[in-house]
Amino acid sequence: MILHFIYTLTGILLLCGSLSAQSESAYQASISQEAIALNESSSIKVAAESSTQIAFEKFTLDNGLTVILHEDKSTPIVAVSVMYHVGSKNEDPERTGFAHFFEHLLFEGSENIGRGEFSKYVENAGGALNANTTYDRTFYYDLLPSNQLELGLWLESERMLHAKVDDKGIETQREVVKEEKRQRVDNRPYGTIVEEAMKRAYKEHPYKWTVIGSMDHLDAAVEADYVSFYEKFYVPNNAILSIAGDINTTETRKLVQKYFAGIPKGKGEVPRPNVEEPAISREIRDTVYDNIQLPAVIQTYRIPAQGTSDFYAVSMLATLLADGASSRLQKALVDEKQLALFTGAFPFALEDPGVSLAFIICNAGVSPKEAEMAMDEEYQKVKDEVISEREFQKLRNKVENDFVSSNSTVAGVAESLANYEMYFGDANLINNEIKRYMSVTREDIQRVAKEYFDKDSRVVLYYLPKE
Repeated sequence: MILHFIYTLTGILLLCGSLSAQSESAYQASISQEAIALNESSSIKVAAESSTQIAFEKFTLDNGLTVILHEDKSTPIVAVSVMYHVGSKNEDPERTGFAHFFEHLLFEGSENIGRGEFSKYVENAGGALNANTTYDRTFYYDLLPSNQLELGLWLESERMLHAKVDDKGIETQREVVKEEKRQRVDNRPYGTIVEEAMKRAYKEHPYKWTVIGSMDHLDAAVEADYVSFYEKFYVPNNAILSIAGDINTTETRKLVQKYFAGIPKGKGEVPRPNVEEPAISREIRDTVYDNIQLPAVIQTYRIPAQGTSDFYAVSMLATLLADGASSRLQKALVDEKQLALFTGAFPFALEDPGVSLAFIICNAGVSPKEAEMAMDEEYQKVKDEVISEREFQKLRNKVENDFVSSNSTVAGVAESLANYEMYFGDANLINNEIKRYMSVTREDIQRVAKEYFDKDSRVVLYYLPKE
């Protein structure tokens, strides 16, 4: 849901995660009917229990690389993906932006791939590729004709084993990232919303800085800083290789062994932040002046981490309020009262306790205060009265439909399998997580609205036009 908001709100791609500058092609459209996914000391095989289940195999190599394979013969396409358990929260506070920077840098090439040639291998084979970074992880994927599976495996093994991390590539990508920040954040209306909200919602936890990080930090870093980051995080025991599509799992296992088994395990334990953020004890209010025409109101509430029972209730609350033309905020603020041009609410699905962000882009002539009061009114209604059985059933149907749709492409399944395995150690949640949503009751939604959406523990920002 978080990435949906990022693309919706004026194309701000770097609020919580960012897509790389690598090209996307229309080739991706051809996978719209697929499903996906992706350790050797222990081997697990999950069989499909029904036509809606996603079958996969999982094994671990001796170097710690977790591998997930999903076979889908419906179209001659394969997604080769690698998810690294490193995001902006793993960075040195004095060297922020490294994870996102490496999203770009690791397309520079390797000892066996010429500088700038990585993308050409995929595109010349009729494929497409991309990557994205969030607070918690980095994800690379190659979409290829299935007869090019070995090419995808070779490319990703090169990226993991000996990518080019040198001054020439670093300087090139510094300029690319700076331009990306100018275009997608600095010069984009409302482009700093998440940056301004998060640095007030967090004082201790590394979620307080943005995924794109500080340009000053990137400039101050030297080659040795970048090499150290690469050797620490981009190692097999910190990664999941997820392969989905038109494959033969027996043959694919052999190819995985061929290209990845010889990559050395990382040295030492991969560092993880262990920071407990203090609770917000009273409302934080501030005003941001931006190059905008219409005022906006942004409310940020702290919520539990993804995977917790209350997170699912919070997620369903956000869907109730702001997902779709018949959602409560849309009907009340946009259609009926005509206070807002656009409104929304969504939870950040983060590994550590995150936030839920609600926003209003005001209509011309509407004061932020008036719009804020109307939004507060809708939250209060959920707190005061349990939603009707009819509205609840409609909500459940939408959540279930969205869950199924999220795994309708091979790239989507591959990413989902990797996410579930990385965060929860259970790739089979791709089949079972919907049960967690369906176990949420009407009373749960009311309870989390009262518990987490309290005025005294939130951040409220008014975005106003510059004079």
